[in-house]
Amino acid sequence: MTLEPIHIKEIHEIVDRIDNCFKKDDNECDDAEKVRNILERLRKLEYDGKIVLRSIGPVRRGKASIDRMMQAEDPFPKTFSCDSGSTTAKTFDNGLYVDLCHCAMASTPTDLDTHSKRTIVAAAYTASNKVYLNTSKDWESFDNGSGRKKIIRIQPGLLNKKVTDILHDVALYLCESEHILWMLESIENEDFFIMDGPIYPKRVMYWMVVDSGDVNIRIDPSSTKIIQNYIDIMDHHIENMKPLVGFVKNPEDMQIMLALKKQDAELDLPWLVDAQFFKNALSLERSGIRKREADKYITYTNWFVQPNQFYEKMLKSTSPLVAELASGKFDSEDYALCFFMAYVPKLNTIFKIESPYGLVKNEELRNRITRKVLYDLALSGIPKTLSKADSIAKIPVSERRHIIDRFRNSKIDTTYNDTRWDEQ
Repeated sequence: MTLEPIHIKEIHEIVDRIDNCFKKDDNECDDAEKVRNILERLRKLEYDGKIVLRSIGPVRRGKASIDRMMQAEDPFPKTFSCDSGSTTAKTFDNGLYVDLCHCAMASTPTDLDTHSKRTIVAAAYTASNKVYLNTSKDWESFDNGSGRKKIIRIQPGLLNKKVTDILHDVALYLCESEHILWMLESIENEDFFIMDGPIYPKRVMYWMVVDSGDVNIRIDPSSTKIIQNYIDIMDHHIENMKPLVGFVKNPEDMQIMLALKKQDAELDLPWLVDAQFFKNALSLERSGIRKREADKYITYTNWFVQPNQFYEKMLKSTSPLVAELASGKFDSEDYALCFFMAYVPKLNTIFKIESPYGLVKNEELRNRITRKVLYDLALSGIPKTLSKADSIAKIPVSERRHIIDRFRNSKIDTTYNDTRWDEQ
């Protein structure tokens, strides 16, 4: 039996009671004051003797006219972007875990040779040492050299929990980083490169330095290769001053809000996630501008640097293993994560744009990168080249099912929810 009118009526009453607690008239002045105070603190945010965040230049909020940006010249006429698709990690009832990842690069203007290059990685795990898996020591070529494939295995005993999450991350980041390195020379110094998501494999890096008996990938060769790959990617771009950004569609970081709360226990913040704060800070409607007018602009922040996050710290101090892998070409600060936030009111969506400090410390390049991102947002909402890469790399649901059905000697480990929601 579905919801009946009496149930809907009562649910609506509950919603109204909650929603009325957030009337704009009651909260907008208080929130606006909080936003101003927090922005002032972000000039240099410190906690426990360390700098959590500092602004590159003055803290400011800017707005760009969508109409003017669309009529402007593209700061980087040739753009490349990389993305990948995955089957997502699958569990079989014989104890096998598998995730297959397929990576592609797109360009604008379209270059068919670039689009035809593909990298496929299959990551597998089983807890038994007795099970032999036919892995690949070297890359295997296919499609007359346009494609490469590899099967890797995480050794038994390294994963006792979070198997599907770790397996997916290893497959994804190894596939993407290897494809980027393979294609680097086809990207000229004056071209623009967009990575889908963050510029660093955050969760892999996290588990590489966490002392855990349940997840021990710090001795996994594929995981260490992933870290070295991303160091190599950053080294290449910084050395050649080739513009690179990570376009984060769903920013989930909480570091700024947590640091503010720890810094001042009496600070009553309504936001848990950093993106929630920045969306409020960049909202023209909260400044009294009507929605129709606000939708004509993209609003954005200045660039910030996070000098004490583990992204660059682990290169020299946190993990001896990673320190040994690091090329040492640049100062550790050059690998520091930098970002600015951009808000598209028409979509009510905020994006985080990342780049290493070694690139954005150059003011001219930093400004060109900013203009390029704003130009792409004005033109397409999501950068056109990134959408292209997504469309050619993704593995449709029907294809995922066909791939999993190819496992004739392993039966998928189905749960009740899989049956109920037809998730596969």
